[in-house]
Amino acid sequence: MNISGSVVFVTGASRGLGLAFAKVALALGASKVYAGMRNPAGFDVPGLIPVHIDVTDDVSVASAASKCADTTLLVNNAGIGEVHEGALDKGMIDLTRRMMETNCYGIVRASQAFAPILAANGGGAIVNVLSDVAWLSVPMLAAYAASKSAAWSVTNALRLGVKGSNTQVVGVHVGFIDTDLVRGFDVQKSDPLDVARTVYAGVEAGELEVLVDEKTRYIKSTLSLPDAVYFNPPASA
Repeated sequence: MNISGSVVFVTGASRGLGLAFAKVALALGASKVYAGMRNPAGFDVPGLIPVHIDVTDDVSVASAASKCADTTLLVNNAGIGEVHEGALDKGMIDLTRRMMETNCYGIVRASQAFAPILAANGGGAIVNVLSDVAWLSVPMLAAYAASKSAAWSVTNALRLGVKGSNTQVVGVHVGFIDTDLVRGFDVQKSDPLDVARTVYAGVEAGELEVLVDEKTRYIKSTLSLPDAVYFNPPASA
């Protein structure tokens, strides 16, 4: 599908990657861009329409979808992350539950609410922001990685589920992005605007999966190998 002329709804759009997705969509000629966020108060970015949505709340998601029934492209970007000690951390289960609620179930809620709308509008696209940690989990991001692995599985099932309604489902895998989530991490980071541009180019090219950076592409290329990178990740992972 073309971004130009589309009606885009982005979750988690108050800042960071979500805001980048919203701004780039506008720059690419989207006819309308809804910036979904938990607290729209004070949000004032020219051309963007703030909409209240909390992807952890069924009523909030349904209300947002009802108000934005002309949407043709949904970007499931909302997500949370937290560093901890690893899979043996005593808080691992509770933390994973919290991550799942936003990072996985949030995608399910928004997709269930908007997929019928996209179908009614002739079809469109759903973009799910995932991560390279869906394939390469490291101890300090174990809970986050578990939620993203689950979201990847949901994305693949969703793609098959909407196949008959002319809706494209794009899974986005990317490493560290220069946002508040990884502030203070001494690692290579992608620019959010560059990520958004790369993803939208993939959408327009009809891609089903967008691997944004070189590291992510390398990780995926090893998945079927006997020495897949997730067995012995490099120290920089």
